[in-house]
Amino acid sequence: MIEVENLTKRYPGVTAVDRLSFNVQKGEVCGLLGANGAGKSTTMRILAGYIPATEGHASVAGFDVFKDSLEVRRRIGYMPENVPLYTEMRINEYLEFRAALKGVPRKERRERIEWVKQQCGLAEVGKKIIGHLSKGYRQRVGLADTLVHDPELIILDEPTIGLDPNQIRQVRELIRDLGKHRTVLLSTHILPEVEMTCSRVIIINRGKIVASDSVERLKQLRRGGGETVLELKADAGAVRSELAAVADVQNVEIKPLSGGYVRAVVFPKANQDLREPVSETVRRMNWGLRELTRRTQTLEDIFLQLTTEDDE
Repeated sequence: MIEVENLTKRYPGVTAVDRLSFNVQKGEVCGLLGANGAGKSTTMRILAGYIPATEGHASVAGFDVFKDSLEVRRRIGYMPENVPLYTEMRINEYLEFRAALKGVPRKERRERIEWVKQQCGLAEVGKKIIGHLSKGYRQRVGLADTLVHDPELIILDEPTIGLDPNQIRQVRELIRDLGKHRTVLLSTHILPEVEMTCSRVIIINRGKIVASDSVERLKQLRRGGGETVLELKADAGAVRSELAAVADVQNVEIKPLSGGYVRAVVFPKANQDLREPVSETVRRMNWGLRELTRRTQTLEDIFLQLTTEDDE
C-alpha cells in the first residue's frame, strides 16, 4: 500500500527526513514513532501530498505521491495533529461539505455521514456548531472527516490528543476495526496504545529509521528485560552466592529491605526465563518468599534505547 524509498526532506540548516525507506502492506496497522522533531509528521505530510519531498520516491496504492497526487489523495484519509476545521459550521453541515469535496456521490453521503458520526461518537451532537465544541469533540470531527470518503489508507497524526481515557479507548477500538479492511499509519506518543493497536512499528530518530518490526520481535531482539525479581527473607550473602550459581545467570544484584528481607534482581545471560530454576533454589534453601516476578521489556523501554543510544 505504501512504498517509500530514500525519502528526504531538507529545510535551511536542517534535514527533517533523511533517506527513509520503508513499506506498509495492505491491511497493516503501522505505528510511526519518534521523539518530537524526529520527522514523523513531515513524513506523513509528504505521503498525504501536503508538502513535497526534496529527494526520493513515495507511492500509495501504486500511484506516485508526486506525479499522481490527486489519485493518491482520493485514496487517503489524513488527519493532522492540529485539525483544521470551519468552526462556524455545524457538524452535519461540515461533514456534508467535506463529503462533497472528497467526491462521495450524493446518494451515498447521508449513509456515510451517519456511519462516521456513529463511529466517532458524534451521533447525538450533529447539529452543534463546531466552534462551541470541546477540543476532544473537535478531534472526533476531524476523525469523522478523515473517514467520510471511505479511504483505503488512513494516516493519523496523534489521533487521540485532547481525548479523555474513555474516548481514547473508543478511538483505539475504531482503529482496530478500521485495520481489518484498510491500511492505517498512525503516530502517537501514547506507547501502550501502539502495543495494543499496531501490528508493526517504525521508529524514527533524527530523521532516520532505527527500527522496523513487530513489537514482539523488537522485544526479542533488543537488549534488556527478562530479569527475575525476588523478595526473600534470607541472608544477603547466601542469596547472592546461591542465585549466582544457577545456570545462565549473568549477575545478581542485592538490596537489603526491612524485616530481614532482601530484594534480589537476577540477570540472565540472554533473555531466558529463569523463574523455574530460581524458584527451585528458593525451595531448596527454604527461604521465605513474598515476591517472584519476571520483568519484561515494554515498547517504552525499546523506544528509549533506540532514541538515546546516539547520545550515550
